[in-house]
Amino acid sequence: MSDVGVPAPARATGSGAFPKIELHVHLEGTVRAGTLLQIARRNNVTLPADSVEGLAALYEFRDFLHFLKVWLMTTGALRTERDFRQVVVDYAAEAASHGAVYLEGIFTPAEAAGRGTSWDEVFSGYCDGAQQAAEQHGVQVRLTPDIPRGFPLEAAEQTARYAVTYRDRGVVAVGLGGAEAEYPPAPYARAFAIARDGGLGSVPHAGEAAGPESIRAALDTLAADRIRHGFRAVEDPGLVRELADRGVVLDVCPISNLRTGVVDSLAEHPLPDLVAAGVACSVSTDDPAMFGTDLSVEYAAARQLGVAARDCYLAGQHGALCDAQTARKLQHIGEAFDWGAIDGARLSSP
Repeated sequence: MSDVGVPAPARATGSGAFPKIELHVHLEGTVRAGTLLQIARRNNVTLPADSVEGLAALYEFRDFLHFLKVWLMTTGALRTERDFRQVVVDYAAEAASHGAVYLEGIFTPAEAAGRGTSWDEVFSGYCDGAQQAAEQHGVQVRLTPDIPRGFPLEAAEQTARYAVTYRDRGVVAVGLGGAEAEYPPAPYARAFAIARDGGLGSVPHAGEAAGPESIRAALDTLAADRIRHGFRAVEDPGLVRELADRGVVLDVCPISNLRTGVVDSLAEHPLPDLVAAGVACSVSTDDPAMFGTDLSVEYAAARQLGVAARDCYLAGQHGALCDAQTARKLQHIGEAFDWGAIDGARLSSP
């Protein structure tokens, strides 16, 4: 995809770093090219490119389905508990450098299990990584395993059961990802019911590659607590009002939407229209290594669209599916920070 309309890593003049919350990041998609090559060599996995430059060329996505194809070709290098733990810790370090204080990381255990890794090894690796990330980098990481659309429904229900089993180790919700336009939410209702009965939240992808009907189905069929992406709600004013009235947070990823071609340019992104209508929108990277972005770039993109950093933080705080103690900490961080120094400053390119 073209880089036209993508902000450079912008900065607010004189502002310095500021606290950020990220609710939508696929941990498999955070692995920078050099690290991915190292992990692939360690696991004797052949990638479709054998250099950083080659992977960069591979990440020029034609459309959303092409992105999904490349995703499967590259993230398959992750095979062991060591890999999964490393992914979380490495990304926590990166996110912390951009001011992250809390993040909800997505991973897709059914894909790894399909390659022969045990479910417990996948979950243990990510959960161990979350604990290590907090200890080493001070970032609170919660986990939201994703059900991949198109996999057997047995794998969906297995994902939910394991997620409940690991709830005390940082798993807070179950998601639904993949080819949204081809696989509506209804068949996955039982898996989400298992998760809900086990005390977990519901955070499906919807309203990215499909329209408002997908968002309504996620709300009605999967009892979604948040919607990942959801920006195509703007096509249905009634749905926008409903989201605003119900306080449903959308996890918006502007650069991701540009890279996969679901929006034509950053200037045309509906994020500011949604916020103006009263919809709470958090800001996230989605797959930062694959989309050439980071948390600072995403917040800069939102600010270039006229959305205040404080509003992004508050939406993240409101949408976070964490325990009460962590929620109070996030609230205190937000209240103690001088947002006026950020949102009143002028953005400039380096």
